[in-house]
Amino acid sequence: MCAFQSKYTENLSDKKTLYAVEPSVYIVGAGPGDPDLLTVKAQKLLAVADVILFADSLVPEQILGICRQDAEIVRTANQTLEEIVAIMVEKVRSQHKSLVRLHSGDPCLYSAIHEQMQLLAQANIPFEVVPGISAFQAAAAKLKTELTVPGLVQTIILTRISGRTEVPATEELASLAAHQASLCLYLSARHVENAQAKLLEHYPAETPVAICFRVGWPDEKIKVVPLNQMADCTHQENLIRTTLYIISPALSPTTGRSRLYHPEHSHLFRSSH
Repeated sequence: MCAFQSKYTENLSDKKTLYAVEPSVYIVGAGPGDPDLLTVKAQKLLAVADVILFADSLVPEQILGICRQDAEIVRTANQTLEEIVAIMVEKVRSQHKSLVRLHSGDPCLYSAIHEQMQLLAQANIPFEVVPGISAFQAAAAKLKTELTVPGLVQTIILTRISGRTEVPATEELASLAAHQASLCLYLSARHVENAQAKLLEHYPAETPVAICFRVGWPDEKIKVVPLNQMADCTHQENLIRTTLYIISPALSPTTGRSRLYHPEHSHLFRSSH
């Protein structure tokens, strides 16, 4: 067995994993909400961490069931960045504790970790980022669909519409819609009429839209409607937050086929038939 394989295998049943032996901050993606969709590494860290900083407005409480019973749980929905970082610095530097900062989804998407990492680096506090499954991936699995269908669509765009946080002019929604790719629209339910209008500039009105509310939570809702009904459905369901839209021709019945497993396609591991 390779060294890197044995390193992880030998720790799968051992809660005293390598990841939490030193006082440090671990910025962990909690995934879309289902505790079973946490990565193995995230589960290990939650099982041993001394302190959990819990984004309680965005991460379901069930995930805390993995934590140590004596772990200190700090809810952060009502705290500022400065207050959160101050806790991190105090727990790691002064109290020599391991700390998990839980974020919903994957930390690289709309999680505001950039400024956290800058402040931690300035304070000379060690940190590590652990990825998580994003809502668009969990939603595609629930929909039993592939968002890149050969001959139909081969690009996925992850974006949002301008709101309190401005989107750069070069990334304006209507210009991205011109690609007619599989477009995953985050943080836009409060501006759904505007989003629908911009999308309709380029997508056909009948393009399927999956409206995905709290994917992976016990109260999740997923509805697929034509693009021209996107705003009406959002209002009927009273969705104002924690909603992802997937606009894609891949949500329609398709007949595309990948060359990868085609009998006439050869590659490094298989000769053509």
